[in-house]
Amino acid sequence: MKSIDPNVQSQDSSSLTLEQLSIATDTPLRTIRFYIQKGMVDRPLGARKSARYSEKHLEQVLTIRKWQGAGMSLEAIHRLLNEESPQQQQYPEPEPGQVRVVSHITLCRGVDLVVDPQQSGLTSQQLRQLSSSLADLLEQVKG
Repeated sequence: MKSIDPNVQSQDSSSLTLEQLSIATDTPLRTIRFYIQKGMVDRPLGARKSARYSEKHLEQVLTIRKWQGAGMSLEAIHRLLNEESPQQQQYPEPEPGQVRVVSHITLCRGVDLVVDPQQSGLTSQQLRQLSSSLADLLEQVKG
């Protein structure tokens, strides 16, 4: 997690203005407002010019940017942020002998991705996008 730059901290070291949050996350003000409007980032503490943003807001914006950098769409990120945590989801543990259908995707020689579509919640289009992004990333790593 990125720590708050002391040069952008306010008098109250535990909160930021919108401008400071924008600088700390390298995210345009308009984009942060959009994230708030869409429910991807919590509303600020206070209203209008007195609005303050906490470490949690900073983490939320950085998380969105990280996932976008990994190739996820805003729609997928929004769903991910608004779903229950994996520990809260009620997926039954497979029983011995139970048949499961999984997608087995070869990204490159010796590297495979195995996805359980029922548990992942990914659409086929999202799965194709994920596979493509991972294959591109592998090519960059192999350089």
